[in-house]
Amino acid sequence: MARFHFRCSECSLELDERPMLYVCPTCSAKQEAGGVTRGVLEVVIEFLPTSWRFARPGTAEFLTSFLPINEPLSLPPLPVGGTPLMEVPELRRALGMDHLFLKDDTRNPSGSTKDRASYLVVTKAVEYGSNTVAAASTGNAATALAAVAASAGVRAVVFVPAGAPPAKLVQMLSYGAELLPVAGSYDDAFELSLAACDRFGWTNRNTAFNPFTIEGKKTAALEIAAEMDPDAPDVVVVTAGDGVITAGLAKGFADLEAGGLIVRRPRLIVVQPQGTAAISTALRSGADEITPVPGAASIADSLTVEAPRNAFLCLREVRASNGSGVIVSDDDILASIPRLAGLTGVFAEPAAAAALAGLETALDEGLVDRDERVVLMITGSGLKDVAAAARAIEVPDAIEPTIDAVTTVLGACSA
Repeated sequence: MARFHFRCSECSLELDERPMLYVCPTCSAKQEAGGVTRGVLEVVIEFLPTSWRFARPGTAEFLTSFLPINEPLSLPPLPVGGTPLMEVPELRRALGMDHLFLKDDTRNPSGSTKDRASYLVVTKAVEYGSNTVAAASTGNAATALAAVAASAGVRAVVFVPAGAPPAKLVQMLSYGAELLPVAGSYDDAFELSLAACDRFGWTNRNTAFNPFTIEGKKTAALEIAAEMDPDAPDVVVVTAGDGVITAGLAKGFADLEAGGLIVRRPRLIVVQPQGTAAISTALRSGADEITPVPGAASIADSLTVEAPRNAFLCLREVRASNGSGVIVSDDDILASIPRLAGLTGVFAEPAAAAALAGLETALDEGLVDRDERVVLMITGSGLKDVAAAARAIEVPDAIEPTIDAVTTVLGACSA
């Protein structure tokens, strides 16, 4: 079992583990309502694995060596992670990149990377004797929590904007979550969930606010490095809303570097839509802090936040990796859905397909070289928002059930 403690990402105060410890007590005093989360805590694993022999994904030693787990019997029975790192020959040819890979996290149980965070949060809730976990979400985090909680017999209460994609609402309700649609934005749902957890004593799964959300998402980095061993990627391209997936990947690569399992960390390229690009804008301008985006809007609902909650840590880690941020349009995101699916067989929601649009932008801007080893992180399934994907394609009209009709549409030489 991994021994660990917490360290504040702002003031470096070190704190021992205790239930319901979410943020630094000193820095959180500066918290502004609706603002970036202050005093985000990082998990510090005190004895990291130094050999892949004890750290291969899929083994019991992997979870208990790399993650802050005190009681392995608390692990939910639902398998999470272990998603494929794909070679993508058609996409490689299209982009002229011989060393491009795709991490397909649509294969997680609920269809998104967010399962990784929920898995660890629910594990810790069970360890602490909590029977209710709550979260605010644009959809995926709530669905992930609902799925993992269902497998562990834990109550899930989820707060989502009333305009969240219907498929995500159906999914979380099917898992048995208690759904509270909020008449407002994701940021409104976030604040309400904080108040409810404080009032009722529930475990709070909110992204960045709960330090185990960052720690849980680092497992994607561990899996990438294990499959590419002995060479880590040069670049990882990932989309960002609150910035927790990015910080989680950075944490995973940092732990691997500290244990000597990789020589250096990859550069992180953060992708955000034009209408909700607070983090990428700060990265590109060199600003120390983000400027919130009132009324943030994008076809990529999972990335749409006014004030990214994990902005401070995300900015720090991307810069430490010598990475950068790119900004893409909703039109480019929509075009990337069928392009990605048609060249890789992976059907992604807008928030995930945006990574491909971002990679192409990064190539155009000279942020990524075509001969580098690049991993494209695909974070969510297109089945979560089919209505959005439908805007990128045109369904043909029905034809008569005759061969003549087939040849009329496809041509005489249709073989």
